[in-house]
Amino acid sequence: MIYFHIFLAFFIPGILGYGGGPASIPLIENEVVDRYEWMTVNEFSEVLAMGNALPGPIATKMAGYIGYAEGGILGAIVGVFATVAPSLILMISLLGLLMKFKDSPRVKRLTIVVRPVIAVLLGVMTCDFFFSSYEGVGLMQTILIGGISFVLMEKFKVHPAYVIAGSLVYGALVLS
Repeated sequence: MIYFHIFLAFFIPGILGYGGGPASIPLIENEVVDRYEWMTVNEFSEVLAMGNALPGPIATKMAGYIGYAEGGILGAIVGVFATVAPSLILMISLLGLLMKFKDSPRVKRLTIVVRPVIAVLLGVMTCDFFFSSYEGVGLMQTILIGGISFVLMEKFKVHPAYVIAGSLVYGALVLS
């Protein structure tokens, strides 16, 4: 029964928490602290602080930790799955709908309009990353890491995950 409660405690906020982790935090707190009384408010705030300190989505990290605390490894798996299940179900159903109408002229026009918007958004994100990197480590380090990354991925076809990992190691060893 505990696994069903863990599932509900994270599935319901996943459905109702539009906007991702920050929007679903109060809903998760309501389930975990008030409804099931697995934690106190103070313990929940410590888990939230730990979730904010680690990279990645807050809600899945909290679900994994709380699920593990209440139900062990299986509880962590159930909690993380329950957190991502609403998005997963919605994406699969929307993908099915998109595939059904993929040859529609309206859908084709929509993709023609959406592609430039996505390109602009990625460009803005790249500029934001560049300026935050420039402010954090300086222009020379930013150009060096960016240039080497570009050469590794384009000329030598190194997988981006390895380039990112190498950049993290470089930053930890050289820039810290």
